[in-house]
Amino acid sequence: MSDSVESDLVKIGNVLHPVADIDAAVRFYTDTFGLATKFVDGDRYAALDAGSTTLALAGPAEDVTGGVPAASFKVPDVTSALTALVQGGGSVVREPEQGPHEVRAVARDPWGNTVVIYGPR
Repeated sequence: MSDSVESDLVKIGNVLHPVADIDAAVRFYTDTFGLATKFVDGDRYAALDAGSTTLALAGPAEDVTGGVPAASFKVPDVTSALTALVQGGGSVVREPEQGPHEVRAVARDPWGNTVVIYGPR
């Protein structure tokens, strides 16, 4: 497995849901499902506690997937993870870029599912 990312260092850090209005989405998910708010970054992003997973609400400025919900994989090295993904038959949609809190990239698995790959700056 020398070409893959060490799986014990990888986890699904969140499930990204693009939304048009962060405040309305936070109210909806907290009122409807009782999710606790972890933090809100203005109208850009909100993290809600959904048990062992974070529901990441991305406003228009943080919508890196073009409106598509996606699992977000937290990895120690974004570039290495993308290399392994491509070698496994996936494709890169958006090259790594510096986000406000991390380095992130958008990719597709071999079946066309969108995933976000993110890690430390």
